[in-house]
Amino acid sequence: MPLTLTILGAGAWGTVLSFLLEHNGHKIRLWSRRHDQSLAATLEGCPIIVSAVSIKGVPALARQVRQIGLAPGTILVSATKGLDGETTCLASQIWQENLPEHPVVVLSGPNLAKEIKAGLPAATVVASHQPDAAQTVQQVLASERFRVYTHHDPLGTELGGTLKNVVAIAAGVSDGLELGTNAKSALITRALSEFTRVGTVLGGKTETFFGLSGLGDLLATCNSPLSRNYQVGFRLAQGQSLETALAEIGETAEGVNTANVLFDIAQQKNISMPIAHQVYLLIHKKVTPSQAVEALMERELKPETPGA
Repeated sequence: MPLTLTILGAGAWGTVLSFLLEHNGHKIRLWSRRHDQSLAATLEGCPIIVSAVSIKGVPALARQVRQIGLAPGTILVSATKGLDGETTCLASQIWQENLPEHPVVVLSGPNLAKEIKAGLPAATVVASHQPDAAQTVQQVLASERFRVYTHHDPLGTELGGTLKNVVAIAAGVSDGLELGTNAKSALITRALSEFTRVGTVLGGKTETFFGLSGLGDLLATCNSPLSRNYQVGFRLAQGQSLETALAEIGETAEGVNTANVLFDIAQQKNISMPIAHQVYLLIHKKVTPSQAVEALMERELKPETPGA
């Protein structure tokens, strides 16, 4: 049955989600803080609300929605990838804190917006502690061009989609320096081990990071020039400043903010994150791209063991 649904955020990802849902016959209300729209009117009567705003906008928007209130049973879908710089919380955690009586579903996967908009096939994951809510979103969103899987680990699902953005910056640097396939393969493999270690400390389940929202998203983001985070790394390796790279890309690259938050988390919890650490140093102009590579290659020798 066609539904009237609300999407919060009219950026690249919010627009593509609107495109997918309209393709399935649903009526979409697309809200943006840049436009003169009534948030209350946009939310009214919608059984599913999809949030696709950047992580920086989530805390304020969640408070606004809480003040307005949602009808009982309304499902909130969080499609944001990132960590809040002030609280180190994920977007879904912020939504759940503000809407404790509503089911929250995380949407994440190897989903490059431009490919999906072009009608190319893709798959994603919807994860929630409430299986019925995840299954409802699965039915609403799935189509012949967009395959949707449910999952029971929303935290791990969201962390996979968040942490890989930092790795994508490193992968862009590798390609920008023309380090070759061997180096990039080693980088991605070691990065998977690194962000699985971090993700499990933060509460995700190990196996989640080897699924679509972990390894799948990592491969897509590290291998495509369509990825904004990959472009940041590539441009830094070509000699551009971070400010120039971000200005030319023209869209939010969440990996930059995530690298900053991860640095704080690593300090607090004493977690080894050598790749994320070098990305942090690079974006803060404390090392050059070549020096970051040298630092990783010259680390103390050790056995290859899971999670090490």
